[in-house]
Amino acid sequence: MYRIAHHAHRLFAGIILAALALPAQAAWKLNMTEGVTSTSRDAYDLHMLVLWICTIVGVGVFSVMIYAILKFRKSKGAVAATFSHNSRAEMIWTIIPMLVLVYLAYETAPALVRIEDSSNSEMTIKITGYQWKWQYEYLAEDYSFFSTLAPTSNEVRQLNSGLNPYDVENYLLEVDHPLVVPVNVKIRYLLTANDVLHAWWVPAFSVKRDAVPGYVNEGWFQVDEPGIYRGQCAELCGKDHGFMPIVVEAVPKAEFDAWLAAKKAPATVAAN
Repeated sequence: MYRIAHHAHRLFAGIILAALALPAQAAWKLNMTEGVTSTSRDAYDLHMLVLWICTIVGVGVFSVMIYAILKFRKSKGAVAATFSHNSRAEMIWTIIPMLVLVYLAYETAPALVRIEDSSNSEMTIKITGYQWKWQYEYLAEDYSFFSTLAPTSNEVRQLNSGLNPYDVENYLLEVDHPLVVPVNVKIRYLLTANDVLHAWWVPAFSVKRDAVPGYVNEGWFQVDEPGIYRGQCAELCGKDHGFMPIVVEAVPKAEFDAWLAAKKAPATVAAN
């Protein structure tokens, strides 16, 4: 018994030291990302709520279990009880979990409604998945383009290229033409596919939705912070599934308007 207690003490000490060292591991995140949209923050808050409830339940259950194992072990002369059930205990462990589930439903339902409510959006973008690229269409602006794996990553990934992937920044997570969106603008997206199943996944937006041929999925996001956000196709879609990244560049509204005008200018000149 002493040896077990000694090893347990060392184990807990190691866990505590590891926890204290976590702040120094800036690039090593164990938790869910908080994201840069209101929906991602809703998801993060609900995740943390459930995590803490599970932690409290787990600590309570294991504390009682460990106490019972140590206190009522055979070597101390404990004798097993002979009763078949306890109505009061059964009511307690039925009612308390039920109340916890009702509380979680109360907290979750409004967030689920907000996540699905794409009304009052200021911009609509159609996203179409192809093997193995994405097409983005700004529907009200009559402008579209394809986004594929960046040439730098594509060159390195070739068999026997002789190049080192670690020398390429954002290897397999860079594209030739990123999706550009304005910040603080509610954007509705229409998601479909041209050939097989794909999935448009950007963790910082808390968006992961299937692109289904012949069917249009709908959702929305509103980016609150300028920056570059990366994702990937999250549905196995063929041999180059792993080479289908997503890059979204969020910029201020004025900068977005200037970018869009510059992109549309050559098409306008050609039409005239």
